[in-house]
Amino acid sequence: MPPAEKAAGALRTIGELAQEIGRPQHILRYWETRFPQLRPLTRAGNRRYYRPDDVALVRRIHHLLTDEGYTIRGVQKLLAEEKANKSTPKSSAEAFRGIRDALVKALEEDG
Repeated sequence: MPPAEKAAGALRTIGELAQEIGRPQHILRYWETRFPQLRPLTRAGNRRYYRPDDVALVRRIHHLLTDEGYTIRGVQKLLAEEKANKSTPKSSAEAFRGIRDALVKALEEDG
């Protein structure tokens, strides 16, 4: 079944994903060794199944390498910097205060 016929959230095999991006399967296996963020599900016989997040990451890596001119090391550095720059998760108390404040504001606007 061609990838276009699968649902958006469906798992992709390595063959389907390789065909979609126009790269051989061994390149995807190589990327798995270079990018720790890329971890497809593996089943019996080492069959790889890529989740939607994995597919998005593969497409991004492919875009950065082919269209943006990045090297493997450059993409590794970019992904590492993005991970480091993500804001630290809020504490539970801060998250609950934010939700409470949003609800209070909504009720005030409604009333």
